[in-house]
Amino acid sequence: MKLETFFEKFNKIADAPDAVARMRELVLELSATGRLTPELLDRPVEEDTKLMGPIVELVMGQAPAGDEYNTEGRGTVFVKVGEFGPLYPREEVWTTNPLKFAKKGDVLVCVVGATVGKLNLAIDCAIGRSVAAIRPSAALNTKFLYYSLIPYTLRLRRNSRGSAQGVIGKVELNAVSLWVPSLEVQRRIVAKIDELMVLCDRLEAQQQERETRHAALARASLTRFADAPTQASLQFLFHPSYEMPPVDLRKSILNLAVQGKLVPQRPSDEPAEELIARIAMSRNAKRAKIYEPVSADDMPYEIPFSWAWIRLGNIAITSDSGWSPQCLPEARSGTDWGVLKVSAVSWGAFNPEENKALPQGMTGRPDCEVKAGDFLLSRANTEELVARSVVVGQTPPRLMMSDKIVRFTFPSEIERAFINLANISDPSRAYYVRNASGTSSSMKNIGREVMCNLPIALPPVAEQRRIVAKVEQLMALVDELELQLAASHATAASLLSALVAQLTT
Repeated sequence: MKLETFFEKFNKIADAPDAVARMRELVLELSATGRLTPELLDRPVEEDTKLMGPIVELVMGQAPAGDEYNTEGRGTVFVKVGEFGPLYPREEVWTTNPLKFAKKGDVLVCVVGATVGKLNLAIDCAIGRSVAAIRPSAALNTKFLYYSLIPYTLRLRRNSRGSAQGVIGKVELNAVSLWVPSLEVQRRIVAKIDELMVLCDRLEAQQQERETRHAALARASLTRFADAPTQASLQFLFHPSYEMPPVDLRKSILNLAVQGKLVPQRPSDEPAEELIARIAMSRNAKRAKIYEPVSADDMPYEIPFSWAWIRLGNIAITSDSGWSPQCLPEARSGTDWGVLKVSAVSWGAFNPEENKALPQGMTGRPDCEVKAGDFLLSRANTEELVARSVVVGQTPPRLMMSDKIVRFTFPSEIERAFINLANISDPSRAYYVRNASGTSSSMKNIGREVMCNLPIALPPVAEQRRIVAKVEQLMALVDELELQLAASHATAASLLSALVAQLTT
């Protein structure tokens, strides 16, 4: 296959991870091994392969004594490792004591630090201890040397010595093997690489333009669906001509669901106010605590006429938390008693495997045992995950809540899956962030009182069930779409690897 054919197939491989970057590496790998333009070769590549040491002068950099530089901008431009960039140096640092000097025409390489192995073309400058100058002999074109070294320095970066930061020494640099054809061939190869790199730039720009255009289309489609959330307008979300990020789809579906925009209201449904009145009578009989009504300031959006704002605590019958004895670090065995970790309820689905075993001889507490249908929240976690919730489906026996997990119970007329949707929606997340305690973002706490005061927009019970069913249907479509996107990206990556292999073998 010709390299030009490879570029023509870009549309088929554009979805592969780092497609353009891999194309650049392929061009340079082919050029460094004499396979970029085989028709230019006069004899086999092996005959022109040489160690770099004998055909270059290697100048290892050195810093002035005490690392003293002239801050007044007089003297010699001094290059440290931090200035490696497209315009070199990015910021001029000056020294009046140039111990080691690089010349225009040298190739500079970073030999220490996070950017170890990075290359650039030199200007006349002094170089610090983190930089080496590779000065080509008359048999080497500077830019040809620069292009030829990139594949090698990429490998050196991966395999460089040092733990906290990479290190490349004289031994590694001198041992690099270079293919060195005639100067005329070198110049022609440099011209070909420049041409192909311009093409890579153009492909990269087209790819970015496409991604920007698709993102704009996705935002417009989400807006259009939000303005008219009907069955007919679902096509705007699941559109075949562009990719809608699954995370954005899920968030949009969830927010529309809790605002009453996902399914139509039905006049025959009993208004939520009547449902709330019945729950209030039941709670009064049990002398449950009554929380303040939701004020206008606490209502983040408008709701349909049949809905009502209510605080979570005013529709819950009871709430309790678990027990946190000193547990073993490993999960429980079989049906032994175990205590759930907060990670069991933090990721959108109940995970009973996230537990710790009780020590031998310690008796479990049945009052803390989790049952199917329980609505659970974490009261301590990171800012992103605190107060995340799940509805427990099937669960093994003898798993207890920890004291960092809170359980709410509701009357049968409340659809727990809908309350879960409301609790994980953006407005609720913002409420919890505002009311969380703790100075570190890695550990926030939400008290049960804060949870009970969460404003919930409650629909009629029949609409609650319709919303839950619609969300499940749409989320299943998003899951399918996500699998299709992953398969598309994997196919593109496989095709890219196959095309690279075809060109390099």
